[in-house]
Amino acid sequence: MQSQNRFFDDLSKVLNGLAGTVAGVGREAQTGARERAKEWFGGMDFVSREEFEAVKEMAAKARAEADALKKRVDALEKGAAAPVGKPAAKSTTARKTTARKPAAPRTAAGRKTSTKTSG
Repeated sequence: MQSQNRFFDDLSKVLNGLAGTVAGVGREAQTGARERAKEWFGGMDFVSREEFEAVKEMAAKARAEADALKKRVDALEKGAAAPVGKPAAKSTTARKTTARKPAAPRTAAGRKTSTKTSG
């Protein structure tokens, strides 16, 4: 009886080892197939989902910014457009003009030179 139990014990150990090996080979095959698929799709210039979502978000921001700028330009054009045939309104405040005396000449070092003569 003991010889039969030992045989079945050894057989079960071999089968468990074989199952582990088969599982490892399956994982290895799956990993290799994924790598080959990535290489194949990469050669066809496909983008990943993350890259697509990032570019989609950037495009939405650019579109919103362009719309805001268009509204701003339209508002500025409406405000800047004066009626044809009418001159622009003049300012009612008069400006005082004062005579300025000429600035003193400067040297190459940037200092003012004296215009007084000693004598």
